Amino acid sequence: MSNSMLESDAVVEIPASTTVMSMQQALNRALDEVLADNPRTLIFGEDCGRLGGVFRITDGLQAKHGPQRVFDTPLAESGILGMSVGLAMAGFHPIPEVQFDGFAYPAINQIVCQIARMNYRSRGTMPMPITLRVPSFGGIRAPEHHGESLEALFAHVPGLKVVSPSNPHEAYHLLKYAATRPDPVIFMEPKSRYWQKGEVDLARHDAAGVSPTGAKVMREGRHLTLVAWGAMVARCLQVAELAAEDGIDIEVLDLRWLKPIDAEALAASVHKTRRAVVVHEAPLTSGLGAEVAQLITQSCFGTLKAPVERVTGFDVPYPSGDLEDEYIPNIDRILFGIQRVLEYKRG
Repeated sequence: MSNSMLESDAVVEIPASTTVMSMQQALNRALDEVLADNPRTLIFGEDCGRLGGVFRITDGLQAKHGPQRVFDTPLAESGILGMSVGLAMAGFHPIPEVQFDGFAYPAINQIVCQIARMNYRSRGTMPMPITLRVPSFGGIRAPEHHGESLEALFAHVPGLKVVSPSNPHEAYHLLKYAATRPDPVIFMEPKSRYWQKGEVDLARHDAAGVSPTGAKVMREGRHLTLVAWGAMVARCLQVAELAAEDGIDIEVLDLRWLKPIDAEALAASVHKTRRAVVVHEAPLTSGLGAEVAQLITQSCFGTLKAPVERVTGFDVPYPSGDLEDEYIPNIDRILFGIQRVLEYKRG
């Protein structure tokens, strides 16, 4: 038997701690374990108790841990977040859910003026260990206020941390990590990826030397770096595969944490590829991609072969479901962005 046959038939060892699950299942398991590990953890929101949430992220948790720890609330986001503040002040670790991203707007006062500021205002005597879960971004053809991208709004507020997982493995580990932080964390879940399945190593999050708060290279490359987060990471990986057919080697960097941003990982990737395209669903103007582009330019100005390109949503209110495919960056738009960067010539 030839060596090539032996190599192709080789068995790839998968850790015993690895299982296949959807992002919905990964988030549910993480919450289950957090409730078991910390008796001061409480989970609540609209329909989070008996129903298990509109996306069933909290399914079965009330039956297992009791209605005192997993419960429903009135349809009042300002009340949900206001109650979270009081519970945090009393020594609990609340994990509230805002049912859809756009429903966070009525609670902005509580998020910005109380949750983000209380620790600073009290000189550290009143920490806010609140993990706010927000089903985020588009891709499910829902009505108005069900497909918003609020990362730039949250990231602009001092006192808040912001994170968005891109796959089931990241969802499980990042939520467990966020739920142990003493600071408020906005956990933005890409709702269009809830049903994506993937391998989750329950015992290990990252390779040695990779910070749990750092960006993560999802695909190595040498010609250009695609920077993305949430659902756009999977799309960028698709783009990288297509580009490889034309001999273009794309690196895909999952930012993961949107506040604070891992500037060192950004710089390391772009120093290597010397070109970058940032992809996100939010509108272009004042989107988080502008901050990412500035960090890249600041660190890599001397090595960049072209300006940093952004491929984003448009500067209009989020459209109805039948126009969603035109609004969200698709494969063709990202490929055109890559082409503009690769073909750029200094005047």
